[in-house]
Amino acid sequence: MELRHLRSFVAAAEEENISRAAQRAHLTQPALSRQIKTLEGELGVRLLERGAHSITLTPEGQVMLSEAREVLARADLAWERVRAVAGGPHLRVGYAPTLGAGILPAALEAFTQKHPRVRVELFDLSTVDMLDGLAKGRLDAALTIAPPESRGVVWTELLTENWRLAVQRNHPLAETAEVAPGALARERFVIFSQKDYPEYWRAVAGWFRRHNIKAQVAGDYDGISSLLAAVEASVGVALVGERSARTAPDRVLMKPLTAQPNPVRVAVGAPAHRMNDKVLGVFLEELRRAAGAAGRSADLQRDGAAKTRR
Repeated sequence: MELRHLRSFVAAAEEENISRAAQRAHLTQPALSRQIKTLEGELGVRLLERGAHSITLTPEGQVMLSEAREVLARADLAWERVRAVAGGPHLRVGYAPTLGAGILPAALEAFTQKHPRVRVELFDLSTVDMLDGLAKGRLDAALTIAPPESRGVVWTELLTENWRLAVQRNHPLAETAEVAPGALARERFVIFSQKDYPEYWRAVAGWFRRHNIKAQVAGDYDGISSLLAAVEASVGVALVGERSARTAPDRVLMKPLTAQPNPVRVAVGAPAHRMNDKVLGVFLEELRRAAGAAGRSADLQRDGAAKTRR
């Protein structure tokens, strides 16, 4: 019996409507229904009577609702007490350095001013490790490329960014104002590993297919520092988000593309059952504010660059 199944059941029982319960639990209706059916299967009883427009509790469901509320309340209390013993309230945040640049520092500064006693731990992780950390309760929030779907996680898009081609300063394309896909047909590429960064790999592979580029992959890497180091060493060129320019070595240039892959969707994810947590809510709100300011700044920089090229 899992806590998430109990939370879904309580939401359905209190809302008396699967659609409203799914919205409250931040799940799709089929996912919420599956969780309740799993719970009913474990107990061997029917908890809900499902009508055309509403649901009602069976006698067994009425007993289970009372017990489930108590179990969830005790679980939440246990979580708070353990956190207190561990040194007071704290948040564990996974992030990708390039995506968090210009967002995370500003959000942390504003959050710390409001909650100076809350300790925030930061973990530089791959997308896969962040998703695993959210699913297993090791992370309270994750700042990364938005995945298509994550069970039990609520994703909020913060901003989108364009792509750039990272090239070594002495590379022939370094003198090009904008790089067309056709100019890359014979280039060697260095990329993030598919295992650790599936969303990046999916976007880049799709762009290669659309432009009939049979990419020669010279190496795959587990982080932006090693990827850009490979570019600097002339191992290959790389497709990266434009925010990577903040961490690029001096000998690496970021060139605009004439045809963009799908924009990078930077998002923050948090466990669905933690969305009512006030401290976490303040942190997420500060991330949204910082992302809004960073997005406006990036727009101004792009406008200025466009005018310069004209």
